[in-house]
Parts: sequence; C-alpha cells; structure tokens
Amino acid sequence: MNTIHKSKLLQKRRWRIRKKVNGTAARPRLCVKFSAKHIYAQAIDDDSGATLAFLSSLDADLRKKKLAANVAGAKELGTAFAVKAVAAGISSVVFDRSGARYHGKVKQFADAAREGGLQF
Repeated sequence: MNTIHKSKLLQKRRWRIRKKVNGTAARPRLCVKFSAKHIYAQAIDDDSGATLAFLSSLDADLRKKKLAANVAGAKELGTAFAVKAVAAGISSVVFDRSGARYHGKVKQFADAAREGGLQF
C-alpha cells in the first residue's frame, strides 16, 4: 500500500505557501512555528537571507512565565514579538503560517501581533 506520511504532507504545504509568500527588507516574512512544547517566531528578509527579529518561548523573560505551545502561550508570544519587531523598526509583515491551519493558536498569535502594532 502506498501511504503518504504526515510530515511529507506538511512539507508540501510549506512549499506551496512559500511559493506565494516572500519577505523583503521593507516587509519581512513573519514565520511562526509551533513544536510540541515551544513557539518560535522570526521576521525574515528573504532577499538578503537575514533574520531581522527573533523570539521564542525559550527566551529568558518568557521562560519565567512558562509559556506552553497553546492558545494562551501563542497570544502572549504574539504580543511580545510585536513589541520586539516594532522596536527593531518593523511595522508591516507578511504572515507565514508554516503549513499550519489559520485556526486556534496560529490565529491567536496573528491577532496578538496585530494588536501589538504589526500590520499584515
């Protein structure tokens, strides 16, 4: 029987999204990744291949709050990332959901980042 593993389907979704979503210096790509325990977010300039801002739930200040990779943690990290990105001079981004559905924790992260001052 020919079966396709979930990881291969996820990779295909990532490639499909990345064909359409591209970050520039003026409008970087906000990439968010949820693992089983942690959340990672970064603003990437794809033209130069540089990361302009990065924040994860492993950060020293956020680690004290014991954020989990759930809806509440996503909301907290989204707000914190928006503050860090605005401080780095980023006001507008393109959202890259990394193959995840725009639902639940991904949506909460995006909404919190918007409330924090990012436009996308």
